[in-house]
Amino acid sequence: MLSSIRARPTRVAVILVLLIIACVAAAIPLLRRNEPVQSSFYVLALSWSPSFCEAERERAPDRVPQQQCGTRPFHFVVHGLWPQNDHGSQPANCQVPAPRLNRDIVSSMLDLMPSPRLVFHEWDRHGTCSGLGPQGYFDAVRKSHGAVKIPGKFLNVTNYLMVTPDEVEDAFVAINPGLSRAAVAVTCDTRRLSEVRICLSKDFQFRDCPEVNRRACRRDKIVMPPARGG
Repeated sequence: MLSSIRARPTRVAVILVLLIIACVAAAIPLLRRNEPVQSSFYVLALSWSPSFCEAERERAPDRVPQQQCGTRPFHFVVHGLWPQNDHGSQPANCQVPAPRLNRDIVSSMLDLMPSPRLVFHEWDRHGTCSGLGPQGYFDAVRKSHGAVKIPGKFLNVTNYLMVTPDEVEDAFVAINPGLSRAAVAVTCDTRRLSEVRICLSKDFQFRDCPEVNRRACRRDKIVMPPARGG
């Protein structure tokens, strides 16, 4: 009986220690997410807006984002600027909660990223991993976009255009001196062109990125829906 009484506090102590260990283990991922993240380069993701809008109409006709998919005929828009590592990892959500965005910054980006929700999302998910403050990150988005010329053939697409991923890559390479096929990746859904992803150094120079290219679209042909409102 005496030994049983003596053992009881020991069990309680063991349980308390286990609970403390569990709490510390649960906190470690959050602590790590709020540490500075090192990245090697950027991936500028240019979304073909007509594909996004067509897919949204098919998926949820009543919830199509009108700011992007309304009357203004957007073409390539910025999906995001993503810090990336050479070994293929893409850090995300590095500060939880993310520092708040100034509404003026959001408004200033709507010419490139035509949805406030997208601007907030990209800051939370990728901007917090850039090592830059909000203004610095979105300045980098604008500089990255300014470093890339959009081929003229994609600036006024008024009918459905059937292309190959190689044709899209070649068009970007042809008009952007210093850009190689190894620095561009075209992505797609089951039939449409989704994005063109271009790899840039931290000083906004084109650089090869085979780890990004490996995730490119492998379809023979993809369609580019026309840029039109409504």
